[in-house]
Amino acid sequence: MPIWTEADVMATTRHWTVDIYLSEKAVDDPDGGGTAMTHAEARLRTNDTTGPGGRGAARKHPADPDVPEIGDELAAARALSDLAHQLLHAAAEDIEAVTGKSTAGQPAASWVDPAR
Repeated sequence: MPIWTEADVMATTRHWTVDIYLSEKAVDDPDGGGTAMTHAEARLRTNDTTGPGGRGAARKHPADPDVPEIGDELAAARALSDLAHQLLHAAAEDIEAVTGKSTAGQPAASWVDPAR
């Protein structure tokens, strides 16, 4: 179910895509054993340009079962969270540039979230 009605939709539609790249490699554990480290990069692509990229990582504990999907999920979630924070920071800077007013630590505070 869409969160906006047809009346809420602007005349212009934009499409942004987030690509998530995952890589896993074996690393030495501080206890002398081996483990796996998963790295993720979330890259935002917009109609105009390539946007910011978020990064995240996850390390498997040597005693944990080998389930690569868990490392992928954690690393991807952390990369997306990093990307989200960068977008909020960019929005706050843009609001300050347009309005001349500080967002005082509240990114996009003057903009209403229609989902709430």
